[in-house]
Amino acid sequence: MAEQPVAERGVLTAPTEIWGAAVRQAEVIGPLAAKDKVGLADADEAATPLRISRRQVYVLLGRWRAGEGVVSDLLPGRSSGGRGGGRLSGDAETIVLEVLRAWYLTRQRRSVAAVCKEITRQCRAHGLRAPSRGTVQRRIEQLDPVSSAAAREGGEAVRPLRSAGGVPPSVTGLLEQVQIDHTPMDVIVVDERHRLTIGRPYLTVAIDVASRCVVGLVVTLEAPSATSVGLCLAHMVTDKRPWLERLGVEAGWPMSGKPRELYVDNASEFKSEALRRGCDQHGIALRYRPPGQPHFGGIIERLIGTMMREVHELPGTTFSNITERGAYDSDGKAALTMGELQSWLSLAVACYHGQVHEGLGRTPSGVWAEQAAEAPRPVTVTNEAAFLVDFLPVVRRALSRSGFVIDHVQYYSDALKPWVARRERLGRFVLRRDPRDISRIWVLDPDGTAYVEVPYRTLSRPPISVWEQKAATARLREAGRAEVDENTLFAMVAQMREITDAATATTRKARRDTQRRRATTPRPHPTTARVNPPTPDPEQAEKHLAPPFKVIEQW
Repeated sequence: MAEQPVAERGVLTAPTEIWGAAVRQAEVIGPLAAKDKVGLADADEAATPLRISRRQVYVLLGRWRAGEGVVSDLLPGRSSGGRGGGRLSGDAETIVLEVLRAWYLTRQRRSVAAVCKEITRQCRAHGLRAPSRGTVQRRIEQLDPVSSAAAREGGEAVRPLRSAGGVPPSVTGLLEQVQIDHTPMDVIVVDERHRLTIGRPYLTVAIDVASRCVVGLVVTLEAPSATSVGLCLAHMVTDKRPWLERLGVEAGWPMSGKPRELYVDNASEFKSEALRRGCDQHGIALRYRPPGQPHFGGIIERLIGTMMREVHELPGTTFSNITERGAYDSDGKAALTMGELQSWLSLAVACYHGQVHEGLGRTPSGVWAEQAAEAPRPVTVTNEAAFLVDFLPVVRRALSRSGFVIDHVQYYSDALKPWVARRERLGRFVLRRDPRDISRIWVLDPDGTAYVEVPYRTLSRPPISVWEQKAATARLREAGRAEVDENTLFAMVAQMREITDAATATTRKARRDTQRRRATTPRPHPTTARVNPPTPDPEQAEKHLAPPFKVIEQW
Protein backbone atom coordinates (compact mmCIF):
# COMPACT_ATOMS: atom_id res chain seq x y z
CA MET A 1 0.00 0.00 0.00
CA ALA A 2 1.46 3.35 -1.02
CA GLU A 3 2.24 5.90 1.64
CA GLN A 4 0.30 9.12 1.81
CA PRO A 5 2.50 12.12 1.03
CA VAL A 6 1.99 13.58 4.47
CA ALA A 7 4.94 14.70 6.55
CA GLU A 8 3.80 14.24 10.13
CA ARG A 9 7.17 14.55 11.90
CA GLY A 10 5.86 13.99 15.42
CA VAL A 11 2.74 16.17 15.37
CA LEU A 12 0.84 13.46 17.24
CA THR A 13 3.61 11.09 18.32
CA ALA A 14 5.37 13.70 20.43
CA PRO A 15 4.33 13.63 24.10
CA THR A 16 2.25 16.59 25.25
CA GLU A 17 5.12 18.06 27.30
CA ILE A 18 7.60 17.90 24.40
CA TRP A 19 5.06 19.28 21.93
CA GLY A 20 4.20 22.14 24.30
CA ALA A 21 7.90 22.97 24.68
CA ALA A 22 8.29 23.05 20.89
CA VAL A 23 5.31 25.42 20.56
CA ARG A 24 6.83 27.78 23.16
CA GLN A 25 10.20 27.62 21.40
CA ALA A 26 8.58 28.44 18.05
CA GLU A 27 7.04 31.58 19.55
CA VAL A 28 10.54 32.83 20.36
CA ILE A 29 12.66 31.32 17.58
CA GLY A 30 10.29 32.31 14.74
CA PRO A 31 10.64 36.11 15.21
CA LEU A 32 14.35 35.67 15.98
CA ALA A 33 14.92 33.90 12.65
CA ALA A 34 13.50 36.91 10.79
CA LYS A 35 16.42 39.09 11.93
CA ASP A 36 19.37 39.54 9.58
CA LYS A 37 21.88 38.95 12.36
CA VAL A 38 21.37 37.21 15.68
CA GLY A 39 24.04 38.42 18.09
CA LEU A 40 25.04 37.05 21.45
CA ALA A 41 22.74 39.49 23.25
CA ASP A 42 19.77 38.34 21.14
CA ALA A 43 20.60 34.70 21.79
CA ASP A 44 20.90 35.29 25.53
CA GLU A 45 17.59 37.17 25.57
CA ALA A 46 15.89 34.24 23.83
CA ALA A 47 17.58 31.65 26.06
CA THR A 48 16.24 33.14 29.30
CA PRO A 49 12.48 32.50 28.84
CA LEU A 50 13.15 29.14 27.19
CA ARG A 51 15.55 28.09 29.96
CA ILE A 52 18.14 26.77 27.53
CA SER A 53 21.73 27.65 26.75
CA ARG A 54 22.97 30.14 24.15
CA ARG A 55 24.30 27.25 22.03
CA GLN A 56 20.89 25.55 22.05
CA VAL A 57 19.30 28.79 20.81
CA TYR A 58 21.57 28.75 17.75
CA VAL A 59 20.82 25.05 17.19
CA LEU A 60 17.07 25.73 17.22
CA LEU A 61 17.60 28.76 14.99
CA GLY A 62 19.41 26.58 12.46
CA ARG A 63 16.61 23.98 12.50
CA TRP A 64 13.97 26.65 11.94
CA ARG A 65 15.77 28.27 9.00
CA ALA A 66 16.62 24.91 7.42
CA GLY A 67 13.09 23.60 7.81
CA GLU A 68 9.66 24.78 6.73
CA GLY A 69 8.98 27.18 9.57
CA VAL A 70 6.60 24.86 11.45
CA VAL A 71 6.57 23.75 15.07
CA SER A 72 7.67 20.19 14.34
CA ASP A 73 11.00 21.48 12.96
CA LEU A 74 11.98 22.12 16.58
CA LEU A 75 11.09 18.70 17.98
CA PRO A 76 14.08 16.77 19.36
CA GLY A 77 15.76 14.71 16.66
CA ARG A 78 13.50 16.16 13.95
CA SER A 79 14.67 18.23 11.02
CA SER A 80 13.41 18.63 7.51
CA GLY A 81 17.00 18.67 6.36
CA GLY A 82 16.21 21.59 4.11
CA ARG A 83 13.96 19.44 1.95
CA GLY A 84 13.71 20.69 -1.56
CA GLY A 85 17.30 21.98 -1.46
CA GLY A 86 18.28 25.32 -2.87
CA ARG A 87 18.98 27.11 0.42
CA LEU A 88 20.43 30.58 0.05
CA SER A 89 24.10 31.20 0.53
CA GLY A 90 25.18 33.47 3.34
CA ASP A 91 25.87 36.39 0.98
CA ALA A 92 22.52 36.02 -0.78
CA GLU A 93 20.74 35.81 2.56
CA THR A 94 22.43 39.06 3.62
CA ILE A 95 21.27 40.79 0.42
CA VAL A 96 17.69 39.60 0.94
CA LEU A 97 17.54 40.88 4.50
CA GLU A 98 19.18 44.19 3.62
CA VAL A 99 16.78 44.84 0.72
CA LEU A 100 13.81 43.98 2.91
CA ARG A 101 15.04 46.50 5.48
CA ALA A 102 15.83 49.26 2.98
CA TRP A 103 13.10 48.67 0.39
CA TYR A 104 10.20 46.78 1.92
CA LEU A 105 10.08 48.16 5.48
CA THR A 106 9.60 51.77 4.40
CA ARG A 107 6.70 54.19 4.20
CA GLN A 108 6.88 53.97 0.41
CA ARG A 109 5.35 50.49 0.74
CA ARG A 110 6.94 48.96 -2.33
CA SER A 111 5.31 45.83 -3.71
CA VAL A 112 6.74 42.33 -3.41
CA ALA A 113 7.46 42.36 -7.14
CA ALA A 114 9.59 45.51 -6.82
CA VAL A 115 11.48 44.02 -3.88
CA CYS A 116 12.18 40.81 -5.85
CA LYS A 117 13.54 42.82 -8.78
CA GLU A 118 15.93 44.73 -6.53
CA ILE A 119 17.13 41.52 -4.84
CA THR A 120 17.71 39.92 -8.25
CA ARG A 121 19.65 42.99 -9.46
CA GLN A 122 21.95 43.05 -6.44
CA CYS A 123 22.51 39.26 -6.50
CA ARG A 124 23.49 39.36 -10.18
CA ALA A 125 25.82 42.30 -9.54
CA HIS A 126 27.64 40.16 -6.97
CA GLY A 127 27.61 37.03 -9.13
CA LEU A 128 25.17 35.23 -6.84
CA ARG A 129 22.15 33.08 -7.62
CA ALA A 130 18.98 35.11 -7.03
CA PRO A 131 16.29 33.59 -4.78
CA SER A 132 12.83 32.78 -6.12
CA ARG A 133 9.80 34.95 -5.44
CA GLY A 134 8.46 32.27 -3.11
CA THR A 135 11.63 32.42 -1.00
CA VAL A 136 11.35 36.18 -0.70
CA GLN A 137 7.69 35.88 0.24
CA ARG A 138 8.55 33.40 2.99
CA ARG A 139 11.16 35.82 4.38
CA ILE A 140 8.53 38.57 4.41
CA GLU A 141 6.02 36.34 6.17
CA GLN A 142 8.59 35.65 8.89
CA LEU A 143 8.84 39.36 9.72
CA ASP A 144 7.09 40.55 12.84
CA PRO A 145 3.68 41.88 11.67
CA VAL A 146 3.63 44.71 14.24
CA SER A 147 7.10 45.94 13.30
CA SER A 148 6.32 45.62 9.59
CA ALA A 149 3.09 47.60 9.92
CA ALA A 150 4.83 50.32 11.92
CA ALA A 151 7.63 50.64 9.33
CA ARG A 152 5.34 50.62 6.27
CA GLU A 153 2.24 52.43 7.53
CA GLY A 154 3.20 54.29 10.70
CA GLY A 155 2.25 54.05 14.33
CA GLU A 156 -1.51 54.31 13.77
CA ALA A 157 -1.46 51.15 11.69
CA VAL A 158 -0.04 49.20 14.63
CA ARG A 159 -2.95 49.96 16.92
CA PRO A 160 -5.41 47.52 15.26
CA LEU A 161 -2.87 44.73 15.66
CA ARG A 162 -2.91 45.04 19.42
CA SER A 163 -5.67 44.16 21.86
CA ALA A 164 -8.27 46.87 22.42
CA GLY A 165 -9.84 45.53 25.61
CA GLY A 166 -13.49 44.73 25.12
CA VAL A 167 -13.45 45.76 21.44
CA PRO A 168 -12.56 43.13 18.80
CA PRO A 169 -9.17 44.03 17.26
CA SER A 170 -9.26 45.45 13.75
CA VAL A 171 -7.99 43.17 11.00
CA THR A 172 -6.52 44.63 7.80
CA GLY A 173 -4.56 41.84 6.07
CA LEU A 174 -5.86 39.02 3.90
CA LEU A 175 -6.33 35.79 5.88
CA GLU A 176 -4.92 37.52 8.94
CA GLN A 177 -8.06 36.32 10.70
CA VAL A 178 -10.74 33.93 9.48
CA GLN A 179 -13.94 33.37 11.43
CA ILE A 180 -15.67 30.00 11.14
CA ASP A 181 -18.95 28.62 12.50
CA HIS A 182 -21.75 26.09 11.86
CA THR A 183 -25.51 26.24 11.51
CA PRO A 184 -28.35 23.87 10.58
CA MET A 185 -29.69 25.05 7.23
CA ASP A 186 -33.29 26.18 6.91
CA VAL A 187 -34.06 23.78 4.04
CA ILE A 188 -34.88 20.10 3.49
CA VAL A 189 -32.84 18.17 0.89
CA VAL A 190 -33.63 15.01 -1.07
CA ASP A 191 -31.53 12.00 -2.04
CA GLU A 192 -29.94 11.64 -5.48
CA ARG A 193 -31.67 8.39 -6.49
CA HIS A 194 -35.30 8.59 -5.41
CA ARG A 195 -35.60 12.35 -4.70
CA LEU A 196 -37.05 11.58 -1.27
CA THR A 197 -36.37 13.80 1.72
CA ILE A 198 -33.34 12.95 3.83
CA GLY A 199 -33.35 15.83 6.33
CA ARG A 200 -31.83 19.23 7.04
CA PRO A 201 -28.13 19.60 6.24
CA TYR A 202 -25.57 21.54 8.25
CA LEU A 203 -23.49 24.40 6.88
CA THR A 204 -19.92 25.13 8.00
CA VAL A 205 -18.69 28.43 6.56
CA ALA A 206 -15.55 30.57 6.93
CA ILE A 207 -15.16 34.28 6.17
CA ASP A 208 -12.01 36.39 5.80
CA VAL A 209 -12.45 39.37 8.14
CA ALA A 210 -10.35 41.88 6.17
CA SER A 211 -12.05 41.40 2.79
CA ARG A 212 -15.38 39.91 3.93
CA CYS A 213 -14.83 37.16 1.34
CA VAL A 214 -16.21 33.68 1.92
CA VAL A 215 -13.08 31.48 1.86
CA GLY A 216 -14.48 28.09 2.86
CA LEU A 217 -17.83 26.30 2.75
CA VAL A 218 -18.95 22.76 3.52
CA VAL A 219 -22.43 21.19 3.56
CA THR A 220 -22.88 17.92 5.47
CA LEU A 221 -25.72 15.80 6.80
CA GLU A 222 -23.86 15.07 10.05
CA ALA A 223 -23.91 17.33 13.08
CA PRO A 224 -20.95 19.75 13.43
CA SER A 225 -17.75 18.02 14.48
CA ALA A 226 -13.98 18.30 14.24
CA THR A 227 -14.27 16.64 10.83
CA SER A 228 -16.60 19.42 9.62
CA VAL A 229 -13.99 21.97 10.64
CA GLY A 230 -11.24 20.01 8.89
CA LEU A 231 -13.30 19.75 5.69
CA CYS A 232 -13.95 23.49 5.74
CA LEU A 233 -10.25 24.20 6.30
CA ALA A 234 -9.32 21.88 3.42
CA HIS A 235 -11.80 23.70 1.18
CA MET A 236 -10.32 27.00 2.36
CA VAL A 237 -6.64 26.28 1.63
CA THR A 238 -7.02 24.62 -1.80
CA ASP A 239 -7.77 25.93 -5.29
CA LYS A 240 -11.57 25.84 -5.68
CA ARG A 241 -11.60 25.48 -9.47
CA PRO A 242 -11.56 21.63 -9.49
CA TRP A 243 -14.38 21.61 -6.92
CA LEU A 244 -16.48 24.00 -9.03
CA GLU A 245 -15.83 21.88 -12.13
CA ARG A 246 -17.08 18.76 -10.32
CA LEU A 247 -20.25 20.65 -9.44
CA GLY A 248 -20.63 21.83 -13.04
CA VAL A 249 -20.63 25.48 -11.95
CA GLU A 250 -19.09 28.25 -14.04
CA ALA A 251 -18.14 30.85 -11.46
CA GLY A 252 -15.01 32.54 -10.16
CA TRP A 253 -13.93 31.85 -6.59
CA PRO A 254 -10.20 32.72 -6.28
CA MET A 255 -10.24 33.21 -2.51
CA SER A 256 -7.99 30.47 -1.09
CA GLY A 257 -5.07 30.14 1.30
CA LYS A 258 -3.96 29.25 4.80
CA PRO A 259 -5.25 31.62 7.48
CA ARG A 260 -2.88 33.06 10.04
CA GLU A 261 -5.54 32.88 12.73
CA LEU A 262 -8.73 30.86 13.05
CA TYR A 263 -11.27 32.64 15.26
CA VAL A 264 -13.94 30.32 16.68
CA ASP A 265 -16.43 29.99 19.52
CA ASN A 266 -16.03 27.66 22.49
CA ALA A 267 -17.91 24.65 21.08
CA SER A 268 -16.39 21.22 21.72
CA GLU A 269 -15.58 20.55 18.04
CA PHE A 270 -13.19 23.52 18.11
CA LYS A 271 -11.25 22.10 21.06
CA SER A 272 -10.40 18.63 19.76
CA GLU A 273 -6.84 17.33 19.85
CA ALA A 274 -6.84 16.86 16.07
CA LEU A 275 -7.81 20.49 15.39
CA ARG A 276 -5.42 21.97 17.94
CA ARG A 277 -2.37 20.03 16.81
CA GLY A 278 -3.28 20.28 13.14
CA CYS A 279 -3.41 24.07 13.45
CA ASP A 280 -0.09 24.07 15.36
CA GLN A 281 1.54 21.99 12.63
CA HIS A 282 0.41 24.26 9.82
CA GLY A 283 1.16 27.52 11.61
CA ILE A 284 -2.50 28.47 12.11
CA ALA A 285 -3.20 30.26 15.39
CA LEU A 286 -6.38 29.01 17.06
CA ARG A 287 -8.14 31.69 19.08
CA TYR A 288 -11.44 31.48 20.94
CA ARG A 289 -14.07 34.15 21.40
CA PRO A 290 -14.40 35.59 24.92
CA PRO A 291 -17.30 33.76 26.62
CA GLY A 292 -20.46 35.82 26.92
CA GLN A 293 -19.41 38.37 24.28
CA PRO A 294 -21.11 37.32 21.03
CA HIS A 295 -20.22 40.57 19.25
CA PHE A 296 -16.67 39.23 18.88
CA GLY A 297 -18.08 36.80 16.30
CA GLY A 298 -20.48 39.27 14.74
CA ILE A 299 -19.03 39.04 11.24
CA ILE A 300 -19.60 35.31 10.82
CA GLU A 301 -22.97 35.50 12.59
CA ARG A 302 -24.21 38.17 10.16
CA LEU A 303 -23.00 36.12 7.21
CA ILE A 304 -24.86 33.02 8.42
CA GLY A 305 -28.02 35.03 9.11
CA THR A 306 -28.11 36.51 5.62
CA MET A 307 -27.32 33.16 3.98
CA MET A 308 -30.28 31.57 5.78
CA ARG A 309 -32.58 34.38 4.63
CA GLU A 310 -31.53 33.61 1.07
CA VAL A 311 -32.16 29.89 1.64
CA HIS A 312 -35.77 30.75 2.55
CA GLU A 313 -36.31 31.39 -1.17
CA LEU A 314 -35.61 27.74 -2.00
CA PRO A 315 -38.26 25.01 -2.33
CA GLY A 316 -38.36 22.90 0.81
CA THR A 317 -37.35 25.71 3.16
CA THR A 318 -38.23 25.33 6.83
CA PHE A 319 -38.04 29.09 7.40
CA SER A 320 -36.70 30.37 10.72
CA ASN A 321 -39.45 29.01 12.95
CA ILE A 322 -42.83 27.25 12.98
CA THR A 323 -44.78 30.51 13.04
CA GLU A 324 -43.05 31.84 9.95
CA ARG A 325 -43.42 28.50 8.14
CA GLY A 326 -47.16 28.36 8.75
CA ALA A 327 -48.89 25.69 6.63
CA TYR A 328 -46.02 25.38 4.16
CA ASP A 329 -45.15 21.70 3.55
CA SER A 330 -41.34 21.73 3.72
CA ASP A 331 -40.94 17.99 3.19
CA GLY A 332 -43.44 17.87 0.37
CA LYS A 333 -41.87 20.78 -1.50
CA ALA A 334 -38.23 19.70 -1.01
CA ALA A 335 -36.49 19.45 -4.39
CA LEU A 336 -32.74 20.04 -4.07
CA THR A 337 -30.12 17.34 -3.56
CA MET A 338 -26.94 17.97 -1.60
CA GLY A 339 -25.00 18.54 -4.82
CA GLU A 340 -27.59 20.94 -6.20
CA LEU A 341 -27.65 22.85 -2.93
CA GLN A 342 -23.85 23.22 -3.03
CA SER A 343 -24.05 24.46 -6.62
CA TRP A 344 -26.67 27.03 -5.63
CA LEU A 345 -24.58 28.20 -2.69
CA SER A 346 -21.41 28.54 -4.80
CA LEU A 347 -23.28 30.75 -7.29
CA ALA A 348 -24.77 32.80 -4.46
CA VAL A 349 -21.29 33.31 -2.98
CA ALA A 350 -19.88 34.37 -6.36
CA CYS A 351 -22.74 36.86 -6.72
CA TYR A 352 -22.09 38.23 -3.22
CA HIS A 353 -18.39 38.69 -3.88
CA GLY A 354 -19.18 40.98 -6.82
CA GLN A 355 -21.54 43.34 -4.98
CA VAL A 356 -20.62 46.44 -3.03
CA HIS A 357 -20.39 45.64 0.66
CA GLU A 358 -21.91 48.27 2.92
CA GLY A 359 -19.20 47.97 5.55
CA LEU A 360 -16.34 48.10 3.04
CA GLY A 361 -17.81 50.54 0.54
CA ARG A 362 -16.39 48.24 -2.15
CA THR A 363 -16.89 44.72 -3.46
CA PRO A 364 -15.26 41.93 -1.42
CA SER A 365 -13.66 40.54 -4.59
CA GLY A 366 -12.16 43.96 -5.35
CA VAL A 367 -10.64 44.21 -1.86
CA TRP A 368 -9.23 40.70 -2.16
CA ALA A 369 -7.70 41.34 -5.59
CA GLU A 370 -6.07 44.60 -4.49
CA GLN A 371 -4.58 43.22 -1.28
CA ALA A 372 -3.49 39.98 -2.99
CA ALA A 373 -1.51 42.04 -5.52
CA GLU A 374 0.25 44.09 -2.83
CA ALA A 375 0.80 41.47 -0.12
CA PRO A 376 2.58 38.10 -0.31
CA ARG A 377 0.50 35.55 -2.16
CA PRO A 378 -1.57 33.40 0.25
CA VAL A 379 -0.07 29.97 0.83
CA THR A 380 -2.28 27.26 -0.70
CA VAL A 381 -2.24 23.46 -0.50
CA THR A 382 -2.08 21.23 -3.57
CA ASN A 383 -2.93 17.91 -1.88
CA GLU A 384 -6.28 18.39 -0.16
CA ALA A 385 -6.48 14.78 1.08
CA ALA A 386 -3.05 14.95 2.72
CA PHE A 387 -3.95 18.23 4.43
CA LEU A 388 -7.28 16.86 5.65
CA VAL A 389 -5.60 13.87 7.32
CA ASP A 390 -4.03 16.25 9.86
CA PHE A 391 -7.53 17.23 11.02
CA LEU A 392 -9.28 13.86 11.12
CA PRO A 393 -10.21 12.37 14.52
CA VAL A 394 -7.38 10.52 16.27
CA VAL A 395 -7.55 6.93 17.52
CA ARG A 396 -4.68 5.09 19.24
CA ARG A 397 -4.45 1.30 18.98
CA ALA A 398 -1.86 -1.45 19.42
CA LEU A 399 -0.88 -3.54 16.39
CA SER A 400 -1.65 -7.28 16.39
CA ARG A 401 -0.72 -10.02 13.92
CA SER A 402 -4.02 -9.42 12.14
CA GLY A 403 -3.70 -5.62 12.02
CA PHE A 404 -5.76 -3.07 13.92
CA VAL A 405 -9.26 -3.29 15.38
CA ILE A 406 -11.45 -0.20 15.83
CA ASP A 407 -15.02 -0.56 17.04
CA HIS A 408 -15.17 -4.27 16.10
CA VAL A 409 -13.85 -3.63 12.56
CA GLN A 410 -10.48 -5.08 11.47
CA TYR A 411 -7.99 -3.28 9.22
CA TYR A 412 -5.00 -4.89 7.55
CA SER A 413 -2.50 -4.28 4.75
CA ASP A 414 0.77 -5.87 3.68
CA ALA A 415 2.41 -2.55 4.54
CA LEU A 416 1.99 -3.50 8.22
CA LYS A 417 4.09 -6.68 7.93
CA PRO A 418 7.49 -5.06 8.72
CA TRP A 419 6.08 -3.73 12.02
CA VAL A 420 4.36 -6.90 13.23
CA ALA A 421 7.55 -8.52 14.53
CA ARG A 422 8.44 -5.36 16.48
CA ARG A 423 4.93 -4.56 17.65
CA GLU A 424 5.65 -5.22 21.34
CA ARG A 425 8.32 -2.48 21.32
CA LEU A 426 6.37 0.00 19.20
CA GLY A 427 3.49 0.61 21.60
CA ARG A 428 0.24 2.09 20.39
CA PHE A 429 0.02 3.56 16.90
CA VAL A 430 -1.62 6.84 15.94
CA LEU A 431 -4.55 6.19 13.58
CA ARG A 432 -6.73 8.66 11.69
CA ARG A 433 -10.25 7.78 10.50
CA ASP A 434 -12.77 9.69 8.41
CA PRO A 435 -16.18 9.29 10.13
CA ARG A 436 -17.97 9.56 6.79
CA ASP A 437 -16.27 6.44 5.41
CA ILE A 438 -14.58 4.01 7.81
CA SER A 439 -13.55 1.56 5.05
CA ARG A 440 -9.95 2.75 5.47
CA ILE A 441 -7.72 4.32 8.09
CA TRP A 442 -4.42 6.18 7.97
CA VAL A 443 -1.67 4.74 10.17
CA LEU A 444 1.27 6.90 11.23
CA ASP A 445 4.50 4.92 10.79
CA PRO A 446 6.69 4.29 13.87
CA ASP A 447 9.16 6.97 12.73
CA GLY A 448 6.39 9.55 12.66
CA THR A 449 7.26 10.64 9.14
CA ALA A 450 4.31 9.56 6.95
CA TYR A 451 0.88 7.96 6.95
CA VAL A 452 0.08 4.58 5.42
CA GLU A 453 -3.44 3.96 4.12
CA VAL A 454 -4.87 0.67 5.43
CA PRO A 455 -8.25 -0.74 4.25
CA TYR A 456 -10.68 -3.22 5.76
CA ARG A 457 -9.08 -6.62 6.32
CA THR A 458 -12.10 -8.07 4.48
CA LEU A 459 -12.15 -5.99 1.32
CA SER A 460 -15.65 -7.16 0.35
CA ARG A 461 -17.17 -5.16 3.20
CA PRO A 462 -19.15 -2.12 1.99
CA PRO A 463 -18.08 1.40 2.99
CA ILE A 464 -20.14 2.60 5.95
CA SER A 465 -20.12 5.67 8.15
CA VAL A 466 -19.22 5.71 11.81
CA TRP A 467 -22.83 6.69 12.56
CA GLU A 468 -24.13 3.54 10.85
CA GLN A 469 -21.59 1.50 12.77
CA LYS A 470 -22.65 2.97 16.12
CA ALA A 471 -26.36 2.49 15.36
CA ALA A 472 -25.78 -1.15 14.41
CA THR A 473 -23.78 -1.79 17.59
CA ALA A 474 -26.52 -0.22 19.70
CA ARG A 475 -29.17 -2.43 18.08
CA LEU A 476 -27.10 -5.54 18.67
CA ARG A 477 -26.70 -4.59 22.34
CA GLU A 478 -30.45 -4.09 22.62
CA ALA A 479 -30.94 -7.54 21.11
CA GLY A 480 -29.01 -8.99 24.05
CA ARG A 481 -25.70 -9.72 22.38
CA ALA A 482 -22.93 -9.45 24.94
CA GLU A 483 -20.27 -9.75 22.24
CA VAL A 484 -20.31 -7.94 18.92
CA ASP A 485 -18.11 -9.29 16.14
CA GLU A 486 -17.46 -7.90 12.68
CA ASN A 487 -19.75 -10.36 10.86
CA THR A 488 -22.80 -9.60 13.00
CA LEU A 489 -22.02 -5.88 12.82
CA PHE A 490 -22.05 -5.74 9.01
CA ALA A 491 -25.04 -8.07 8.88
CA MET A 492 -26.94 -5.60 11.06
CA VAL A 493 -25.85 -2.67 8.85
CA ALA A 494 -27.09 -4.58 5.78
CA GLN A 495 -30.41 -5.27 7.51
CA MET A 496 -30.80 -1.59 8.43
CA ARG A 497 -30.12 -0.57 4.84
CA GLU A 498 -32.70 -3.08 3.58
CA ILE A 499 -35.28 -1.52 5.89
CA THR A 500 -34.38 1.93 4.59
CA ASP A 501 -34.61 0.80 0.95
CA ALA A 502 -38.00 -0.84 1.56
CA ALA A 503 -39.31 2.28 3.28
CA THR A 504 -38.02 4.37 0.39
CA ALA A 505 -39.78 2.19 -2.18
CA THR A 506 -43.04 2.30 -0.19
CA THR A 507 -42.88 6.10 0.11
CA ARG A 508 -42.10 6.48 -3.57
CA LYS A 509 -45.10 4.30 -4.54
CA ALA A 510 -47.41 6.20 -2.19
CA ARG A 511 -46.37 9.51 -3.71
CA ARG A 512 -46.94 8.21 -7.24
CA ASP A 513 -50.43 6.97 -6.26
CA THR A 514 -51.26 10.35 -4.72
CA GLN A 515 -50.17 12.15 -7.89
CA ARG A 516 -52.33 9.82 -10.04
CA ARG A 517 -55.41 10.45 -7.84
CA ARG A 518 -54.89 14.20 -8.10
CA ALA A 519 -54.54 13.95 -11.88
CA THR A 520 -57.81 11.96 -12.26
CA THR A 521 -59.91 14.01 -9.81
CA PRO A 522 -62.58 16.04 -11.74
CA ARG A 523 -62.16 19.79 -11.61
CA PRO A 524 -64.99 21.82 -10.00
CA HIS A 525 -67.76 23.25 -12.24
CA PRO A 526 -66.95 26.76 -13.50
CA THR A 527 -69.99 28.21 -11.75
CA THR A 528 -68.89 26.72 -8.45
CA ALA A 529 -65.38 27.91 -9.09
CA ARG A 530 -66.61 31.51 -9.37
CA VAL A 531 -68.49 31.29 -6.10
CA ASN A 532 -65.81 29.34 -4.20
CA PRO A 533 -62.51 29.93 -6.00
CA PRO A 534 -59.96 27.17 -5.41
CA THR A 535 -56.91 27.76 -3.28
CA PRO A 536 -53.87 28.67 -5.42
CA ASP A 537 -51.50 25.79 -6.05
CA PRO A 538 -48.34 26.35 -3.97
CA GLU A 539 -46.30 24.69 -6.72
CA GLN A 540 -47.43 27.40 -9.15
CA ALA A 541 -46.69 30.06 -6.57
CA GLU A 542 -43.12 28.82 -6.31
CA LYS A 543 -42.44 29.46 -9.98
CA HIS A 544 -41.76 33.14 -9.29
CA LEU A 545 -38.79 32.29 -7.06
CA ALA A 546 -35.65 33.99 -8.30
CA PRO A 547 -32.49 32.02 -9.10
CA PRO A 548 -29.37 32.50 -6.98
CA PHE A 549 -28.22 35.30 -9.30
CA LYS A 550 -30.64 37.75 -7.73
CA VAL A 551 -29.34 40.61 -5.61
CA ILE A 552 -28.11 39.31 -2.28
CA GLU A 553 -28.23 41.40 0.88
CA GLN A 554 -25.00 42.47 2.54
CA TRP A 555 -23.34 39.53 4.29
